Amino acid sequence: MRDDTVAVEAPLEIRVAWPDSDGAGEPVSVTMRTPGHDAELAVGFLLGEGVLRTRRDVTWVRELGPDGNVACVGLATDRTIGASRLQRNFYATSSCGVCGKASLAALESLFEPAAVDASLRVDAALLTSLDAKVREAQRIFRETGGLHSASLFDASGALLAMFEDVGRHNALDKLVGSMLLDDRLPLARSVLHLSGRASFELVQKAAAAGIPVVAAVGAPSSLAIDLAERAGILLVGFLRGESFNVYAHPERLA
Repeated sequence: MRDDTVAVEAPLEIRVAWPDSDGAGEPVSVTMRTPGHDAELAVGFLLGEGVLRTRRDVTWVRELGPDGNVACVGLATDRTIGASRLQRNFYATSSCGVCGKASLAALESLFEPAAVDASLRVDAALLTSLDAKVREAQRIFRETGGLHSASLFDASGALLAMFEDVGRHNALDKLVGSMLLDDRLPLARSVLHLSGRASFELVQKAAAAGIPVVAAVGAPSSLAIDLAERAGILLVGFLRGESFNVYAHPERLA
């Protein structure tokens, strides 16, 4: 017998604090995540929900609670947000965030993608080179075999950033949140690699960050394809070895 290394999964409560609040914040979500980069996760989640748009919308991010299991984001302005977007208090599992939306009306409101610069064209050889680069960078996955990754590449195929988490949507929230906090949005000349399938929620998060190309190892959903078409995202699925399928905007494949 020998010891095995396993991925950690623990709850994180995300809160928002208005400028005139006491700083304790208002709970908006609970997600099961791999601890680490919780500030980025919270900010990325709020960008995907439409609560944040730019770095200027964030004044501070704090860890609260005895175990640091609460991330509170201070908002710069009293942004007008639909009631459904603050009726969270839902439980988002590590595998799905959309299934926890407060109502179908709230889900529908997310069909308002941010403007994506659809001018970026990529070569097939660039896309097929991504898997090997991701595998090389996935340090924690190599140790545990239990994490998803979201990886950002530039237009030449150079790896810019990668985050791992037990939840696919958490990994992408951490990635996008880190870019927002560095004031690097929109990510107009970049390619996103997803280690699993391309769900509607993940394509929505990519659109909110202005990412024009999304390549997933797994299959896309019908809603993900519809959203990619509408948002101007080149969407690739089943990216394995030298093969892949193109589901939206094939004209952007050089």
